[in-house]
Amino acid sequence: MSKGLFITGTDTDIGKTYVTALIVKTMRQAGYDAGYYKAAISGAPTVAASDAGFVNKFADIHEPEDMILSYLYQHAVSPHLAAKLEGHPLEKEVILKAWKRVTGAYPYVTMEGSGGIVCPIRHDEKAHYYLTDIIGWLHLPVLVVADAGLGTINHVVTTCEYIKNRHIPIKGIILNNWQGGVMEEDNVKMIEEITGVKVIALVKKGDTILHCDPKVLEGCYAEV
Repeated sequence: MSKGLFITGTDTDIGKTYVTALIVKTMRQAGYDAGYYKAAISGAPTVAASDAGFVNKFADIHEPEDMILSYLYQHAVSPHLAAKLEGHPLEKEVILKAWKRVTGAYPYVTMEGSGGIVCPIRHDEKAHYYLTDIIGWLHLPVLVVADAGLGTINHVVTTCEYIKNRHIPIKGIILNNWQGGVMEEDNVKMIEEITGVKVIALVKKGDTILHCDPKVLEGCYAEV
């Protein structure tokens, strides 16, 4: 049985892709045969120039493009709107087939979400899909990526509450853009106290590996 983990962010552009790449790279360097997958990306001209392409190269996976991504949209808007504009909506069966393929190739698969957790993936007359639907289809636990700075307590707590209310397990939190200091250290303390979820890693700008025990990372994955 393969194990999977879903990576979400508290917002767009908080470094979710960078942290995801660090997770996969760290797992692979620790000897875990780890792969990567993303259902949909919007606002990229090619797969190579997209988030998926970055992770594929940074983490030294080097898989074919159709192995790491199912839907690529040109418009830099939410995937549901990009799908409408481009006439190519996400299909559940495509995601399930792609997930079966990647989990058949790797015992550990890290799946990256799009934007924050409340992200519409498809919204038309035939279907309404959100990221939480995909998480449910694949029976994945979640790891939350957030910025380490001012405002993160509210962002993390509201994100975690939304996830918990949908009965999705949260395995940990990673804070990006870590600079340290009294405020950021207090952010860690308050986030853990309010959410009951452990901050498992702190990521500084330019890090090339995740400073987290690989066994702790491995424990975040669940059988799928």
